[in-house]
Formats: sequence, structure tokens, C-alpha cells
Amino acid sequence: MTITEVQLEANGQTLVAVLEDNTSARAFVDLLTQGPLTVSMGDYASMEKVGQLPQSLPRSDSQISVGPGDVILYQGGQITVYYGSNSWNFTRLAHVEGATADQMRAFLGEGAVDVTFSLA
Repeated sequence: MTITEVQLEANGQTLVAVLEDNTSARAFVDLLTQGPLTVSMGDYASMEKVGQLPQSLPRSDSQISVGPGDVILYQGGQITVYYGSNSWNFTRLAHVEGATADQMRAFLGEGAVDVTFSLA
């Protein structure tokens, strides 16, 4: 059975994100097979929450545009969840389908937040 989704839990709410088909997303799934992963995340540039992963993952970077609901691997060792938009050279791990900026802001809340990633 192939895993195609991950869950994100924050502030008592849960969202499901569809995984990308790349080596980085597969390494992220491998990490999550060890159990749920809680990452302390903080705001960055009024567009995303960012936190440190416990280990680096292989990068599949390319110049992409991202938006609300995108889960991104940044520089191999950080994970970000977007509530705004950006263009940069990084790797998309997953995406919450149909997410709006308002929905993602409500999900992530103000200030620092713990986000738990787990296999769906």
C-alpha cells in the first residue's frame, strides 16, 4: 500500500495534505513511519510557519511558487506550512487541497504553534 497523504494537527484541528511524488516526500514518510512528529513552528515573513526537523531530508529543490496549504522542505532541515504565497527554490512535500489563506491562518493561529505531522 502506497501512502499518499499526511495529517497535520494544530490547535485542536486536523487537516489532510496530499503528498508529492518526489524523493523528499518519500523520506518524510519514512520519518513519519517512526511515529507522529511534532514540530515547534514560528511565523516567518507573514506568509508561513517554519520549524526545524529532527534530521535533514534529501532535497528535490526547484524554483516553484507556493501558496496556502503548501508544506515545504526548506534547505533540507526545515519544514514550512504556508498561509501566504511565495516563490523560491525549495521542495514541495505536500499540499492541503483547496486551502485558503484564511483557513490556513485559522488552523495555524497567531504566534508560535506546535504542528504534529502523522501518516493519514
